[in-house]
Amino acid sequence: MKLGNLVMDQWVEGDGDGTVLCSAVSGDSVARITSQGLDFAAMLDYARNTGGANLRRLTFHERGEMLKALAKYLMEHKREFYELSTMTGATRSDSWIDIDGGISTLFVFSSKGRREMPNDHVYLDGAPEQLSKNGTFAAQHICTPKLGAAVHINAFNFPCWGMLEKLAPTLLAGVPAIVKPASSTAYLTESMVKRILASGILPKGALQLICGSVGDLFDHLNCQDTIAFTGSKTTAEFLQQHPRVVSESVAFTAETDSLNSSILGPDALPGTPEFDLYIKEVTREMTSKAGQKCTAIRRIIAPAAIAGDVVSALSTALGKIRIGNPASKDVDMGALASQGQRDEVRDRVNELSHQANVVFGGRDEFDVIDADAVKGAFFMPTLLHCEKPLSSPAVHSVEAFGPVSTVLPYDDLAEAIELSRLGAGSLAGSVITNDNDVARELILGTAAYHGRMVVINRHCAAESTGHGSPLPHLVHGGPGRAGGGEEMGGVRGVLHYMQRTAVQGSPETLTAIGRRWVRGADQNDPGAHPFRKTFEQLRLGDTLVTAEREVSLEDIQHFAEFTGDTFYAHTDEEAAAKNPFFEGRVAHGYLIVSFAAGLFVDPDFGPVLANYGVDDLRFAKPVNYGDTLKVRLTCKQKTLRAGTGYGEVRWDTEVSNQDGEIVAQYDVLTMVATDEHWGSVN
Repeated sequence: MKLGNLVMDQWVEGDGDGTVLCSAVSGDSVARITSQGLDFAAMLDYARNTGGANLRRLTFHERGEMLKALAKYLMEHKREFYELSTMTGATRSDSWIDIDGGISTLFVFSSKGRREMPNDHVYLDGAPEQLSKNGTFAAQHICTPKLGAAVHINAFNFPCWGMLEKLAPTLLAGVPAIVKPASSTAYLTESMVKRILASGILPKGALQLICGSVGDLFDHLNCQDTIAFTGSKTTAEFLQQHPRVVSESVAFTAETDSLNSSILGPDALPGTPEFDLYIKEVTREMTSKAGQKCTAIRRIIAPAAIAGDVVSALSTALGKIRIGNPASKDVDMGALASQGQRDEVRDRVNELSHQANVVFGGRDEFDVIDADAVKGAFFMPTLLHCEKPLSSPAVHSVEAFGPVSTVLPYDDLAEAIELSRLGAGSLAGSVITNDNDVARELILGTAAYHGRMVVINRHCAAESTGHGSPLPHLVHGGPGRAGGGEEMGGVRGVLHYMQRTAVQGSPETLTAIGRRWVRGADQNDPGAHPFRKTFEQLRLGDTLVTAEREVSLEDIQHFAEFTGDTFYAHTDEEAAAKNPFFEGRVAHGYLIVSFAAGLFVDPDFGPVLANYGVDDLRFAKPVNYGDTLKVRLTCKQKTLRAGTGYGEVRWDTEVSNQDGEIVAQYDVLTMVATDEHWGSVN
């Protein structure tokens, strides 16, 4: 079988016989792969002009719903992916990370898009910037989809997750993707892409697939395109120097080599829960996915006084790992992705052994379950011990991308920090300690060299995601050797595929562009109390200016007694006068907010269904008894929640005193019924 290439929404076979791909377990031929003869320039044009245009017609919320529908569809068909995943050497638990984990990433970005981004086509980055004295000239940072294609070059170890973790934020941003999986496991990626296309959920041109070489694709890139690469640092550097990437300043994010470390705190002696957690965590990281994880623990940094105990405990734990056919329930660790990968790992272990001693594994002959060790790409878990890690550069620069790790002893925390930094940049690091002072020192000393770090102890271990689990909510990437890039990270990952632009103009113009009312823009007479209007009837800028209310001493005293908030500034005239901010007793801040609500709320049953929060509350000036308050309430932003019967409305709120001075400002958040819902209940 020759793998297909998805080209302009059609499956196309590449020219020639292609390269044979083999099962990691049996060594049998699985498929052939080639992309020869493809028109890569046409693929890019189709992505930009068809895929991009179709995606940009959708709002962030509509794209989020699209991702949710796709995730649900893939979940319904995941059994077929599991069956194929076995051939990559993955156990069922390995496949769960790759398949279910990848699909879950779609769900997370779907939720992020619908909850944290507007139901609109432009994302506002931060608050407006006032640029003039009188407020007639301002600026707003906005983010809009780039008008190019995202080229995703993925690694062999996670053929499903590796695609989906890049695809989710890209599509949510409104940018089409051209995916190029690593060849050795591309048959699993192709299977999932076939299902995606069959679902009919993505618009035309949103996704294309290259099984094989990218040919002259890079020659046709432009400044609107984005490259997201996962693989070796050598390959990343080669691609980053492509003349077209340089001349067009093509955005390039890379996730590359990473000699991740895990530090065992000096308090975690044998017999403590933390010592046991450490042994369990390192063992899992070494053997999960047969150690073929970019976040796996490669360097085990442990106190010198107990390094022998660590070696002994890890050797015992690794000795219990059952290796063999990943389809067998009796197997804990499957094969590496290919025989070529196995040979590569063997060469790297030999290189490491010049500066570290192999203390467990490292043998070419070992028992495997229900498989042929010669035909399959199996490799024994291997542990090394380097007695002088500060003077052994290989242990900090040579990565054996398999079930291999090295114990590095340290004498004090300063040395542990130095050893961690010698990795020259890592995707993930971990600290296992029950001493929070130790945790702080280690994190502050090593964070600059890591993209993500986790501290594990007896209190959080049961719910911890562990050392190496990338989460769509958090950034995945790292400095230096790790590539200097960031992926996922919630909305941060979406913005990688968007252009941030500073737009300057009048408040009214910025309001029209961003669909969020900017102070200084026109304020409309709503004609009726704005709480009497449905979501569709409300206009940005609809403004209510309330009547006034005087704050009396009795009001302040009653509020203090009624709420129990008897802070001296509200109850003791003499003490309050000593405060540098006050001249005497002042009103509670929450009394001001409560009085403001009493001034602007329309009490009768109406389209406003609920108040669900207050954002950015600030008290700008004290309110003394005898002061008079009034409120200016303006419709600031509207977000329709499609299919719910309501939309979310944000109200810009200013409370001012008798002198026109602002004493408090904040956003009130309400849920307002749509025309359809209000008509059905009224």
